[in-house]
This record gives sequence, C-alpha cells and structure tokens, in this order.
Amino acid sequence: MSAGERASTPAAVPPVDPVDDRPSATAVEAGTLRRALTALWHDPPAVAGTVVLLVLLVVGLAGQWLAPAGTNDVDVDEMLRPPSGAHPFGTDELGRDVLSRVLVAARVSLQVGLVSVGIALAVGVTVGLLAGWYGGWTDNVLMRGMDVLFAFPVLLLAVAIVAVLGPGLVTATTAIGVVYTPIFARVTRASVLAVREQVFVRAAVSIGTSDLRILRRHVLPNIAAPLIVQTSLSLAFAILSEAALSFLGLGVQPPAPAWGRMLYDGRGFVTDAWWLGFFPGAAIFLTVLAFNLVGDALRDVLDPRQLTVSEARRSTR
Repeated sequence: MSAGERASTPAAVPPVDPVDDRPSATAVEAGTLRRALTALWHDPPAVAGTVVLLVLLVVGLAGQWLAPAGTNDVDVDEMLRPPSGAHPFGTDELGRDVLSRVLVAARVSLQVGLVSVGIALAVGVTVGLLAGWYGGWTDNVLMRGMDVLFAFPVLLLAVAIVAVLGPGLVTATTAIGVVYTPIFARVTRASVLAVREQVFVRAAVSIGTSDLRILRRHVLPNIAAPLIVQTSLSLAFAILSEAALSFLGLGVQPPAPAWGRMLYDGRGFVTDAWWLGFFPGAAIFLTVLAFNLVGDALRDVLDPRQLTVSEARRSTR
C-alpha cells in the first residue's frame, strides 16, 4: 500500500456498521488503546513522559503521607536553610520544609488540571457535536459564542472570571475550564463535519436511527482520536494556567501550598535562597514537559496524517 493510500485509510478510527446493534465503541476504543500503547512503548521520550506522569500521580494521591514534614510547620530556627539531608529541598522564609510543600502542591495542580479539562471536554464536546451535526442557525449561535470566548487571551479571560467570582481553588478551576472549552468545541465540530459525510453515518440516517443514537454510537467513537490528543495537551496548559493564577494570587490561597504561589513567594529570595523558586519551577517544568511528550506521541499514532511520519521515525531507530 502506498503512503497516500495508507494516509487516506481511517486506520485510527475504523468505521462502524450502523445496522450492527453491537456496542460500536468497543472495537474503536480497543484499537485506539493498542495503537496508543504501541506508540508510547516505541517512543523513548513518550516512555519518559509516561513515567514522570505516573510518579506525579502517585505523589498527587499520596503526597500528604510522603511529605517528611507538615506543609505549614513553622520553625524560625530553620529559616532559609539550603538543601541538606534534613531538608532535601531546603526551607522557606518561615522555616517550612520546601519538599513537603512541593509534594502536597502536586495534588492541587493535578486536581485543577483534571477537573478543569474535564469541564472543558464535557461542555466543548457537547457544543461541537450539536454545532457540527445540526449546522444552520444552531451552528452559528453556538460557534459564535465560542468565538467570543476564543477571542480573549487565555490567561486574561481566566483572570477576569476569577476577579468576578473571587479567588480560590473552585473559581480557578471553573475559569480554566471555561477558557479551554472553545478549543474542544472547535476540534469536535471539525471532526463531526468530516464524519457525518461518511457512508456508515448516512446509512444510519437512512434507516431512521435517532440523532442521539447516531451521535453516541457512531459519531462520537469515530472522533475520539483528536479529542484524546487535545485532552493530553490541554492538561499541560491547564496546569500552567493554574500556576499563573496562583502566582498572581488568584488561585489557591495561603497557607495551602501551590507551585505558582511558591514561585511568587520565592521571587524575593532569588539571590539568597535559590531553592525557593527552583524546585516548584522544576516541578511545573517536568509536569508540563511530560504531558507534551505523551501528547505528541499520541498525536503521531492517532492522527492518520502523522502515520507515515511516525513509522519512518521508528524505522530509523
């Protein structure tokens, strides 16, 4: 098979027979999972990113128990101590253990990232499905609303929403979810416009299948690939946005630890206590990098247009 024929074949998302009453998403999800796992296994950067994410997940779930000290245990005799055996990441201006605060803050970043992207995914996919399937005035009304949100810079819109609702973890999560909704709506709409013209979807319409059933059993499973990729990439940007809001004092409020807030607190000690900003900054850097590495690998395998490139890359290793 030639490269052009291979790129035009919907290998990542096999069509679903509309007259087959079996669960259509099962085969698609199984094939997608196998391809994703194969891509991650053969891509060393993606493997490294996956390992980092697994470690981060463990830290996020068990950070409170892994922390060697309390996150708010003040000890004035241990103020601004450099990294040592007793305090591997040093202490801050109040004598609190930086390692403990970094570990506990991982849960906050993961929570905000997962929940906010979950909100954006649920709302954006719903809007995109309705706009792409029905078209006409429904498409115009819904997508023009998304365009209004998309016209604002992400951080500026998030700051505006938090300023109206008030700072805090819940409002920061909601704001990040709102600002990333248009991205998922656009990706979903574009995919639906392509899938709804496929023969298996037209066949389902011709036999009188309801719109809800077609969208749930035939359209949504066949547009899962770009949504998976967009989700993995959006998680990285959501964590960055949470860190930015916390740095500005609009996210998690003291004394609860947050990576962005720790960066803000350490900005005045750059020359005297470099570790205050280095370790939370390194945590943000590694987390975002890991999500991007995994997202790039998923895009290579789930995007049919990238199949030739990824195969050529693996053949040279």
